[in-house]
Amino acid sequence: MARAGGSHVVDNLILTIDIGGTGLKAAIVDSRGSLRTERVRVETPHPCPPPVLLTALAELVRPLPDARAVAVGFPGVIRRGRVLTAPNLGTEDWQGFGLERALSKRLGKPVRILNDADLQGLGAIRGRGIEVVITLGTGLGFALLADGVLAPHLELSHHPFRKGESYEEQIGNRALEEIGKKKWNRRVREAIDTLRHLSNFDHLYIGGGNAKKIDFELERGVSLVSSTFALRGGARLWADALGDDEETA
Repeated sequence: MARAGGSHVVDNLILTIDIGGTGLKAAIVDSRGSLRTERVRVETPHPCPPPVLLTALAELVRPLPDARAVAVGFPGVIRRGRVLTAPNLGTEDWQGFGLERALSKRLGKPVRILNDADLQGLGAIRGRGIEVVITLGTGLGFALLADGVLAPHLELSHHPFRKGESYEEQIGNRALEEIGKKKWNRRVREAIDTLRHLSNFDHLYIGGGNAKKIDFELERGVSLVSSTFALRGGARLWADALGDDEETA
């Protein structure tokens, strides 16, 4: 919760929402990226066209304190606040939908939206060199940053990876259920090696709900990160607009 007697802090609270294929999560962070509330979570409705999601998000965040702005991580490609793809929610229903504007109208706050892996990347990175973030869940999320600056979003999940199949087909949640944890871990290790050669990253961060199922020793420059970093990424997304001398975490 916000500390009493500090309007400066209250003014800089940010509501951060993480939209996932299986769960909707939200929390309040301050301008340094520190969590100021407990995270709230509900299951993602299915089917989930825009009106259903907007209603679910409004109900999800209702118990949380007021905030100055809203940051959202969305599981698909976002351009200028509009959805281009939403593989796990139904692209047919979502393509071209102005989510940023619609959610701003629904919540009565300014809203900024990024791909969910990009938002987690903003929360996890150190801001030095080439940093890559992947999220292991329903599919595979991917973000690439250079000295703290996001590159244009790439849907690596749908790029060919091995045996003519994409990353999502080979190491997404469905593959994990079909082939079991041992084979899945071998594929994840191979994916890390491929990404190292592809990007020459200085550091790779692994998040998402299935990251905890990795059972091999991570090599240099690779580490696991908590899913809460997606929520903390909201502070960096709004850092330029807070009118504040503090640095985000």
